[in-house]
Amino acid sequence: MAETADSNGLPPFQHLRAVHVIDAMATFGQDRLERLGLPRAFLLAALAGGFITLGGLLSILLPVGIAADGLVRLVEGFAFSAGFFFVVLSEAVLFTEANVVLPATLLKSDRPARKVAAFWATAWIGNLTGAIATGELVMWAQSYPDASLEMLRHVIDLKLQYWREGGAQAWLQVVGSGVLANWLVGMAAFFGMMGRTIFGKFIPISLAVTLFVAANFQHSPANMGYFALLHAHGDGAGWPVALVWNIVPAGIGNVIGAAVLVTIPFWFVFRTAARR
Repeated sequence: MAETADSNGLPPFQHLRAVHVIDAMATFGQDRLERLGLPRAFLLAALAGGFITLGGLLSILLPVGIAADGLVRLVEGFAFSAGFFFVVLSEAVLFTEANVVLPATLLKSDRPARKVAAFWATAWIGNLTGAIATGELVMWAQSYPDASLEMLRHVIDLKLQYWREGGAQAWLQVVGSGVLANWLVGMAAFFGMMGRTIFGKFIPISLAVTLFVAANFQHSPANMGYFALLHAHGDGAGWPVALVWNIVPAGIGNVIGAAVLVTIPFWFVFRTAARR
């Protein structure tokens, strides 16, 4: 049945209003904590790691042959958004989406912090496991032209610039870049919750994801996928360097960016407005 106009004669909203999104996220998170045990959460997290790795693969395949740097970044970002969109539609468990949903759950419910932390850790470990497994399978089953592999090496080279610089400041810069990444990815999750149709979800999600990829902001699960693909090919600086100098500090920044720049501000603003 088609929706009718409201009492003021205005057409119905085609999306969930921002004022209701944090509540919807909290309900979604609480349902996950109650319905999913850690083994099921791990499986969904491994699937999410696989989807994100495939998004990373698409982002290095499509831009090959494009000369303009700006267009390369645009295509990389748009292609990568496919992986995140698969996560949203399948309701797989992605660490950086959980960084928005779980703080909302803590703010709006009495779920014990210990249970939330266990789910959080399971999401991160599952994402890494799925990324490594998918990277190994892809590189075992397929051969890609040198131009695509060179594109992958270039992406990884940008992510390891902090390692080459070395020092505490460079490590903290990865954290800061992770904050910016999950500000955008958190908003992608926010917009995904708002949308009432597949296209209503896809358009804002793809814009937010394209922006963080084009800007080379550090996103822990995305980088798991890129490193997994390169290491499975036999290249790269190795997993210890990837984890210490990118994936872990980026993950710390991702937690901060989602909670401090997305969940808490919207929760505070709309909770305060509701009391007036």
